[in-house]
Amino acid sequence: MNPRRIACFLFPLLLAGSWLAAADLGMFGGGPDRNMASDATGLPATWDPETGENILWQQPLGSQSYGGPVLAGDRIYVGTNNEGLRNPELAGDRGNLMAFDAGTGEFLWQSAHAKLSAGRVHDWPLQGVCAAPYVDGDRLYYVSNRAELIAADAEGFRDGENDGPFTGEANTSEIDEDVVWKIDMIGELGVFPHNLAVGSPVGAGDLLFTATGNGVDEGHITIPSPEAPSFLAVDRTSGDIVWQSDAPGASILHGQWSNPAYGTVAGREQVVFPGGDGWLYAFEPATGELLWKFDCNPKDSVWELGGGGTRNNIVATPVIWEDKVYIGVGQDPEHGEGDGNFWVIDATQRGDVTATGVVWHRGGEDFGRTISTAAIHDGLLYIADLSGFLYCLDAETGEHYWTYDAFAAVWGSAFVADGKVYLGDEDGDVAVLAAGKELKVLAEINMGTAVYTTPVARDGVLYIASRNRLFAIAAP
Repeated sequence: MNPRRIACFLFPLLLAGSWLAAADLGMFGGGPDRNMASDATGLPATWDPETGENILWQQPLGSQSYGGPVLAGDRIYVGTNNEGLRNPELAGDRGNLMAFDAGTGEFLWQSAHAKLSAGRVHDWPLQGVCAAPYVDGDRLYYVSNRAELIAADAEGFRDGENDGPFTGEANTSEIDEDVVWKIDMIGELGVFPHNLAVGSPVGAGDLLFTATGNGVDEGHITIPSPEAPSFLAVDRTSGDIVWQSDAPGASILHGQWSNPAYGTVAGREQVVFPGGDGWLYAFEPATGELLWKFDCNPKDSVWELGGGGTRNNIVATPVIWEDKVYIGVGQDPEHGEGDGNFWVIDATQRGDVTATGVVWHRGGEDFGRTISTAAIHDGLLYIADLSGFLYCLDAETGEHYWTYDAFAAVWGSAFVADGKVYLGDEDGDVAVLAAGKELKVLAEINMGTAVYTTPVARDGVLYIASRNRLFAIAAP
């Protein structure tokens, strides 16, 4: 396989109905339910990167960018690589998380993690940081390319202070990252990330939840660390592990590159993890008690090396909406297209709910492999598959209203806001569609390079990260 961009699916906290209920809170999907819908208004329907029409500012990133963007406070964060060198003292292939001023585009600070010495088995060249951070106030949490769960000061070293207890930073200029604590998931937990560790955390109360990236070996045959944790719950202040789960165990198919979702279902909180075996696992957040699990592949599906089989991974992120979980399955995009499945699951049940928990399902020839996360707004569900088809469906029943063909692979997710649906693709086009039960294309705009990420928006500004640039866009 070529996992060179596997993390982009991204792929990493408030309840459904609010994208950023607090200005200083941000994460992949905007909220803990991971629903790619926003209440932002006044957003542009057209712009032109070549002429600068409606472009407020733009900034160069690295040569490959898949993590984020994430808005929090007055900053925007993007995971990328080190090809857009910002600090000459930290040259070479590295994993970067960059912070910019959301209003002006000023570059503020970055992380710049050296690659792991084992090479592509753990840390594929030029992939950088491919996960999005979770930001809450003055703290930022993310998974680095070195399989470290890191808590950092959202100010970096711009405030001139080293927030502890971690004091091992080699570079402490005002453009460098200030680490508060970190967990080396390889060294401390025995995790074996396959090709790249990816995880966009979610937080609730004092806890932080993330997948670890544990996977198969380079030969794709053996799971070197079947007892290592796949899921973690961590104390956000201290960095202490509160509970962990190796639920997929020796059944991991490939890697684990998805993210948890968090929400309240029938009055009870739960955190939902996609497992490397193609199952969803829902846990009681405080204790790690397993509440329910669901096999996201038909029972007659078969996993084959190289992607030829009918059983799929979960690369997309689950969405929690009105006591249900929405999730699609797929594989590393380098495995190519194939039949997929999209499931809507009753999250109020307990135990193995594979047979009893299906609310509705779309699969086979009606839905391809996907690495995209759903957007739900006004009772409509927007979900893309890797083949470039965007489906508008009834969120309650699955009734099909329309399909848009991007004519290019889709790695990111549809983003819904201000009566519009925004969708980027591998050809670099961003489609702007009217939200609703009738297909209406408002614009198709090329960004110059591939768009593997999902847009975000706030205060009338739309932010889009292409493969190598970050754009802030606003209507005149």
